Amino acid sequence: MTSDERISTALRDATDTKSVVIGPGVISCVDDVFTSSFGAQPALIVADDNTFEAAGREAQRRFVSAGRKPAEPFIFPGLPRLHADYRNFLELEAALRAQDAIPVAVGSGTLNDMTKLAAHRCGLPYMVVATAASMDGYTSFGAGITQDGFKQTFACPAPRAVLADLEILALAPPQMTASGYADLLGKVTAGADWIIADVLGIEPIDKNAWSLVQDSLRTWVSSPERLRCGDLQAIGHLVEGLILVGLAMQAHQSSRPASGSEHQFSHLWEMQNAADVSHGFKVGVGSIAVAALYERVLSRDPGSLDIPAICHAWPTRDQVEQIVRQSHALPILAEKAVGYSLAKYIDTEQLSGRLALIRERWPALRDRLEAQLLTAVQLSDMLQTAGCPTRPEQIGMDLPHLKDSYFRAREIRSRYTIFDLAAETGWFAACVDELFAPGGFWSRDAA
Repeated sequence: MTSDERISTALRDATDTKSVVIGPGVISCVDDVFTSSFGAQPALIVADDNTFEAAGREAQRRFVSAGRKPAEPFIFPGLPRLHADYRNFLELEAALRAQDAIPVAVGSGTLNDMTKLAAHRCGLPYMVVATAASMDGYTSFGAGITQDGFKQTFACPAPRAVLADLEILALAPPQMTASGYADLLGKVTAGADWIIADVLGIEPIDKNAWSLVQDSLRTWVSSPERLRCGDLQAIGHLVEGLILVGLAMQAHQSSRPASGSEHQFSHLWEMQNAADVSHGFKVGVGSIAVAALYERVLSRDPGSLDIPAICHAWPTRDQVEQIVRQSHALPILAEKAVGYSLAKYIDTEQLSGRLALIRERWPALRDRLEAQLLTAVQLSDMLQTAGCPTRPEQIGMDLPHLKDSYFRAREIRSRYTIFDLAAETGWFAACVDELFAPGGFWSRDAA
């Protein structure tokens, strides 16, 4: 199946996005793409100084030359670096309410998220012109906005139309392309987590959504060295993957096809303001951390599990709430973590049944996981080749913080992942200790 065929197939099941155009020089047809989605309505470009120069000015010129009367562009300052915080969002929302026009976000993650939510609040559809292959959020629903110092995901539809000119994406800052690569590579461990949930009967795999993400994933991530050179084919593979991931989330109406324990690391660090790097770079380090944990878990023998002893030591709901509240210094984070942790809590009777099922299905589960996963060293090498950080200190974090994050990350989402399997079997603490012990993955890598 060709790239165009894969995208056409995905669009049939997408709830929001109706048009995706990818290719070199496709900025020339921006007015045609807009017309097919919105007719003769006026367009309002939303950009910052940098993205307006990268693609916004040309898009505006194309609108004008086609006879459309676009509104005056809304342009944020290029410096300091724009953040998707609530104050900036409110400014944009007010500007959209003052205009009778369809917003066209020209940018990547921050501008797309703010335009996505502002358009939704104003009752408008919107279009996006991508300027960097930096994340999988172009075609995903929901927008990550920081309010009162806490990053939250607000529900809102994905864009109706997306245009990605590969020649423009190739000129993006290399670290943005590298960030997109790390975000896409994280689907390896996300897929492994979904396999666990599927085998244990917790969350069945949606075959269509799985296929959209996983069938071509190895191809999309196969040439990290070519991304650093701005190779158009490699960038085309990357942006196709990122867009199809978003469409898979639309079709499944959940982020499960794209997000697992590696994203829980990233979400935790964003909530803690612990790493001032891109989302993709946090996901990349998280993916390595998760792959290393998988290696320790898969070396275990569930046949040796003492199920009565594990159940006897299992905490009550009240104990879980107390433990989680004490784990997070930020009150809003603690409150959310309690809610997520209790949502997936199981009692000792359910735990006994879960452990028996793990024993029974372990050989088949292990085989599927080993076929899905890459080793932590392989992931590290691929990320490093793409220009991504691979060590916690490269994202401003020390080893004790990373070690603690294994346990805290489990608490901030109700999604079942390798964290939960490791905790329920009683292996979690020992596996993490092994990763940080002398000769363990993180200590060995540091040496």
